[in-house]
Amino acid sequence: MDVLRPVVRPYAWGSTDAIAELTGRPVPAPGPEAELWMGAHPAAPSGVDPDSVHRDSVHRDGVDVAERQTTLDDVIAADPDRELGSGCVARFGPRLPFLLKVLSAAHALSIQVHPSRGQAEAGFRAENERGLAPDDPARNYIDDWPKPELLYALTPFEVLAGLRSPADAAQFLRALEVYQLTPLAAQLEADPSAQVLSDVLATILSWPHPANAAHPADAAHPADAAHPANAAHPAKAAQPTLVGDVVAACARLAAGGGPYSGAAA
Repeated sequence: MDVLRPVVRPYAWGSTDAIAELTGRPVPAPGPEAELWMGAHPAAPSGVDPDSVHRDSVHRDGVDVAERQTTLDDVIAADPDRELGSGCVARFGPRLPFLLKVLSAAHALSIQVHPSRGQAEAGFRAENERGLAPDDPARNYIDDWPKPELLYALTPFEVLAGLRSPADAAQFLRALEVYQLTPLAAQLEADPSAQVLSDVLATILSWPHPANAAHPADAAHPADAAHPANAAHPAKAAQPTLVGDVVAACARLAAGGGPYSGAAA
């Protein structure tokens, strides 16, 4: 049996204890350790203990394959049918079709949008054609694989998946009573389609837009009329208060015990 050496991914939201404890290293770790990867992803393939690689591996170009393979992706590439099975190779190609991770979150994870296979392949190809390096922070696609996920909680863990229905989302936005969000609620009420829901989410995620006075968050509040400097720069007036207004509204809903108290807490 091959012995794998998992790879630690030090994302900022990780903890300093769980993964270190799991892998038998000193606790706390020197820095955040968010994910432990066990797989053959090219960004961080697991190491393979050289002593455990098949000693009857084929010799190629006069070099024992076992002597030069140090990562799982190399081991698979040398003999995909043997390592994965012919059925797996026929369906997914000559690479491991999954990545096993252990996550340890000390802070909330970022919002993730997982593409379909077609989106992943097209997006990855387009970014390669633009000449983006694999580690370029401007990348959205670090590979051409779709990202369906299964999550198994080893300890108490909360995860949110999916979106509210357009009608429910509109009611929630109305309940917040934050004037910048009113146009978004109106959009959802006028056209409760999946596309409009996606557009509204994109609008929220793209805030703030200092240069875009037409953006809903940049609309001047009636109270700004009393402040000429704010009226001249509605975006500057609205943006600093938007997050605070939403937080205050959520606190009000959470304390009120209504239908959205749990969501706002």
